[in-house]
Amino acid sequence: MRHPLSAVLAGLPSLSSLTWGQVGDWLAGTPLVILLVVVLAFVVRWLLNRVISRLVTTATSRRTERLASLPGAGRAVAGLTGVGTQRHVQRAETMGSLLRSIVTFVVFGIAALTVLDKLGVPLGPALTSAGVGGVALAFGAQSLVKDFLSGVFMIVEDQYGVGDVIDTGEAVGTVENVSLRVTRLRDANGVTWYVRNGEIVRIGNRSQGWSTAIVDVAIAIDEDAERAMRVIRDVVSVLDDGPPLAEKLLEEPEVVGIESIAGGAVTIRVTAKTVSQEHFAVQREMRERIKNALDVAGVRTPPVVGLPPFTPGTGGPGGPGATGAPR
Repeated sequence: MRHPLSAVLAGLPSLSSLTWGQVGDWLAGTPLVILLVVVLAFVVRWLLNRVISRLVTTATSRRTERLASLPGAGRAVAGLTGVGTQRHVQRAETMGSLLRSIVTFVVFGIAALTVLDKLGVPLGPALTSAGVGGVALAFGAQSLVKDFLSGVFMIVEDQYGVGDVIDTGEAVGTVENVSLRVTRLRDANGVTWYVRNGEIVRIGNRSQGWSTAIVDVAIAIDEDAERAMRVIRDVVSVLDDGPPLAEKLLEEPEVVGIESIAGGAVTIRVTAKTVSQEHFAVQREMRERIKNALDVAGVRTPPVVGLPPFTPGTGGPGGPGATGAPR
């Protein structure tokens, strides 16, 4: 019995009978088409990648010009909300890298299928097997796909970026690295957390937009609340006139009014709209200035349980003016 391969080889013309015309016809057929497909695939990929790079560069330069035209406080807010150059560049480059990867996969995938078709490989069974394998792979790696898609939407929607303070539910901290699959953040205790993007159900970003500084000032219940609020208004009205709060305050602080009356104390609330993550510094500065102003005005604080009420200028409990103080 004759081997099938021998029959195939027997059907081929011998090398001695080949002519340059036959070789030229063969090269002008399938090999030339395959070569053209490969070259065209590289050219199309290069052109598309160039277009993507140009779009990324244009978007970054336009955002830089827009940021430069903002005033001081607006520029500070812009830098923390994603309008800033560094934040926008990172997001644009990440999306550009993702688009380039998609372009490479699609272009070379189409080129490979075209080459296989020209070589006479039946694509029907191959595509069917690839479809079945893709379904099985999707079931096995659905968590990975979920993480990837969540990372894509997170970057597109600019939910958070490097340097933002976020609350993921399980961990609260500063974002140190963002990828399409995992977000790395560090909490206040220095612990590094790796959170899969697909596992983040809700996200709280404490660095986008602006923050609110809240200061509660307690005075004695028998003090004149209106006089105390006038003193506080005089203090907060000049906070944004100069450093260190001029670049941190977005609006003049507001004395909201009496927040609560309990335990022999009247609590007056003061709020201020600040640049993101600067509310802690603003709160500390407001407390110090308000306390000093109330002392000068002679406004008493609520008494501490077991101690007589503190009266500014008397030295407080146990001071020179207190009963039972050593002389």
